[in-house]
Amino acid sequence: MLVAGQSTAVFSAEVNVYSARQEELIKPVLDDFTASTGIRVNLITGNADELITRIVSEGRNSPADLLITTDVGRLYRAKQQQVLQPQQSELLQQAIPAHLRDDAGYWFGLTVRARPVLYAAKRLDEADKAVLHDLTHERWSGRICVRSSGHIYNQSMVAAKLAHHGTAATEQWVRGLVRNFARPPRGGDRDQIRALAAGVCDLAIANTYYLAGMMNDPRDQQAAAEVAVYWPEQDRLGTHINISGAGVATHAPNPAAALQLLEFMVQQDSQQWYAEANHEYPVRPGVAYSQTLQSYGDFKADTLPLERLGTLNAEALRLMDRARWR
Repeated sequence: MLVAGQSTAVFSAEVNVYSARQEELIKPVLDDFTASTGIRVNLITGNADELITRIVSEGRNSPADLLITTDVGRLYRAKQQQVLQPQQSELLQQAIPAHLRDDAGYWFGLTVRARPVLYAAKRLDEADKAVLHDLTHERWSGRICVRSSGHIYNQSMVAAKLAHHGTAATEQWVRGLVRNFARPPRGGDRDQIRALAAGVCDLAIANTYYLAGMMNDPRDQQAAAEVAVYWPEQDRLGTHINISGAGVATHAPNPAAALQLLEFMVQQDSQQWYAEANHEYPVRPGVAYSQTLQSYGDFKADTLPLERLGTLNAEALRLMDRARWR
């Protein structure tokens, strides 16, 4: 039986997927696709940046049909390096909000990732909470943990600031943020959350799926229980978001099957499982959040077209360097 919206055309018998998502976080939905269509999926997982480099080096001989990766900055790089080819799909256009996909169809969001402020729920008083929206306030001096400027998550966050506020205001904000660091940036988002729970800092900037993963991991549940979520910019632009997403490879041997898989991944059942398995938000409106994400409350998300985060990445990195965010 065909899933609603699925094409009745005859496709190639296989599709080759290069994925920056770990196998256990994507393979079940790929298996469902095979069961539904009879198309075999060959999965190769690896580091997000290295997969793009691999496709470039393979050139016309690349077996990659579909690239699945994290952060729009990487999807933008893949497009700029001519790793992706545009697709026209009414299903994808209807299912995915316009700001979460490329205008020309080179890449499409699969899940939404939010990057709010996390805080020490038991240590902050009401006066502190009243100024959580202003991370450059002197009250936060020596109290903020965040990973390095070398990571694309922070580059995209600063690029969003640039898009909304311009260079001068964004540089002032970044310099103020750096002045308030509790320690030189190191480690990943989970490390910032652990440091927050341990009292190294009172605030951390991190993606919610890291906290959600820790809440569901016995090794980190105690630390995660010390942390609460604050959604910035709720009365203005909305909290900064990003995506995981995918695009059909330029030299895909099986482009029709790759597109069919992309369309399968934004259908309601696929979105429900895929977003919950990755502790992220569905890209398709109307699909329920996981119970863990629901516990963080609803929030207003920034609707900036995410392509802007890619175009402003280089400027964001230069600005962060000037501000000595290492």
